[in-house]
Amino acid sequence: MATSQQPKDVRDLMTPTPISVSPNTPVDEARTLMQQHRIRHLPVLDHGNLVGIVSDRDIRLALPSPATSLSVYEIGYLLTRLTVAEIMTRDPLTITPERPITEAIKRMLAHKVGALPVVAAGQLVGIVTRTNLLQAFLLSQAEFSVAA
Repeated sequence: MATSQQPKDVRDLMTPTPISVSPNTPVDEARTLMQQHRIRHLPVLDHGNLVGIVSDRDIRLALPSPATSLSVYEIGYLLTRLTVAEIMTRDPLTITPERPITEAIKRMLAHKVGALPVVAAGQLVGIVTRTNLLQAFLLSQAEFSVAA
């Protein structure tokens, strides 16, 4: 039983104007941003154009193994030299705000990604993440149980 309150399009549940970084942002700065804002994906913009996306997983994979012989200072130095451009996913899969939520879900599952940058008229306008989709699911279940 659908209500007018249930989100139907990506626009209805995306996070608008997401935090983003540039390709030359140091990886440790991107990691700090993610930790501060409790997010797992950062769109990468170059002069306003979406050129990539970096995830917390990308950053974890770029970090040295705990078994490394490098000192904490050497690791810190390397992380300040490593940029987002070196670890990001280039030309990420995107979606437009007017597409149905089901399409976002299908794309994310088919491509095994946790987020889709939302692009309108060539500009980043939002991001839809697995968390957004789970929140929408919970909302729909709550509305369903109230209607029953």
